[in-house]
Amino acid sequence: MSVREIPMYIDGQQVVSESQDWRDVVNPATQEVVARVPFCTAEEVERAIASAKTAFKEWRKVPLGKRMRIMLKLQALIRENTAELAALITEEHGKTLPDAEGEVGRGLEVVEHACSITSLQLGELAENAANEVDVYTMHQPLGVGAGITAFNFPIMLPCFMFPLAIATGNTFVLKPSEQDPSSTMRLVELAHEAGVPPGILNVVHGGPDVANQIADHQDIKALSFIGSTHVGSLLYNRAAAAGKRMQAMMGAKNHCVVMPDANRSQAIDSLLGSAFGAAGQRCMANSVVVLVGEAREWVKDIEEGARNMKVGPGTQRDADLGPVVSPQAKERVERLISAGEKEGAKLLVDGRGFTVEGYAEGNFVGPTLFADVTADMTIYREEIFGPVLCVVSVETLDEAIEFINANPNGNGTSIFTNSGWVARRFETDIDVGQIGINVPIPVPVAYFSFTGSRASKLGDLGPNGKQAIAFWTQTKTVTARWFEPENVSSGINSTISL
Repeated sequence: MSVREIPMYIDGQQVVSESQDWRDVVNPATQEVVARVPFCTAEEVERAIASAKTAFKEWRKVPLGKRMRIMLKLQALIRENTAELAALITEEHGKTLPDAEGEVGRGLEVVEHACSITSLQLGELAENAANEVDVYTMHQPLGVGAGITAFNFPIMLPCFMFPLAIATGNTFVLKPSEQDPSSTMRLVELAHEAGVPPGILNVVHGGPDVANQIADHQDIKALSFIGSTHVGSLLYNRAAAAGKRMQAMMGAKNHCVVMPDANRSQAIDSLLGSAFGAAGQRCMANSVVVLVGEAREWVKDIEEGARNMKVGPGTQRDADLGPVVSPQAKERVERLISAGEKEGAKLLVDGRGFTVEGYAEGNFVGPTLFADVTADMTIYREEIFGPVLCVVSVETLDEAIEFINANPNGNGTSIFTNSGWVARRFETDIDVGQIGINVPIPVPVAYFSFTGSRASKLGDLGPNGKQAIAFWTQTKTVTARWFEPENVSSGINSTISL
């Protein structure tokens, strides 16, 4: 099988990097090298940013209706090419095909939302705010925007960034993850096929050096990042020093509270899917279940469900979870499992050393379940990013809320209950950005904003929804008053009188 070379995308064309530093892109189920990706040179990154800066001069003037029609075409192309995009995700990331198809669908939602740009970017007008004085606002593009994405959603995360950025009149430079870039590159190809002009959407590849160059660059006015807390914090500080606005959606430790009045089978099935789907490599995965009161007796049911989950390559449609993304990720997950066992958590299901017949080299970790987990344990304090579920037991809802609010992260949380009063109390008192009520993964639909909080988010405005429109635009306010010409017989006045 030939190994494809991942190109850059600059000024509307695929460009082969001249870098001497190339990395292998590996199928995590087989360890087969399927592609090679460059770590672009500083000069190549500079070229991409310059292309976007030049293209902005004309793109910002393009009518809203034309930008809308490009988004309409793009959503149609994504829909037509879902199977291809999902197959590329599975090949390089490892998640199952149904999961990958679901990811494409979530990305598609954002593009569909961008199709409403003709109403999303409207300003406001106050006629006669004072005597014969009108005040109105315009939401204008910033200039060159940029995005840096994590590996775990190579289609959805770029869609969280560039569609609304370019629909609002900005140009864009994207740095996808070097671990699974092929589906992102195919998405960019579809965007150009939909009519995105040259220079509007550019792609470079690389590691920390490229990310830092983007964060530091004075010609980039806004940066969107989704990834780890450590990297996000560093980039946020660099972006702030360079005077640009930034949104950073970062680490998580998400909790699912299960009340004793919840629908038992539905809650457990949802919990298992959230914790172990995509091999736990979701920033919105519920990796901690907080069992309240009599629900603490449900641990055996959760254990049975974990043992019955099927592990296999992502191409097996009946698999519940595939491999983690790399051998390094597998080693880290298994090391954290060992730490949990050593620190006294009760290991009910052990996923270490898991093998799948016919895929001996795959990065597989089986579903892992710990009980009796406490807040001081490493498996609770760190984001494992693997198929590991920690069980915490408390007596009351108040204890559950206090336990969750004490965690530094605030990305997402869920509660399963049949009590409206309990649900309302939970959503009011919990200090977390995104809440699910009988919903295991509370990622909002794309016309609502992604709203993590505390250590999970830096920046006031998140991706998607109205917040994204505000992030990618600057508001200009005009206060206007017009006087009648003094010479009523002038040509101007004659024209008005006609």
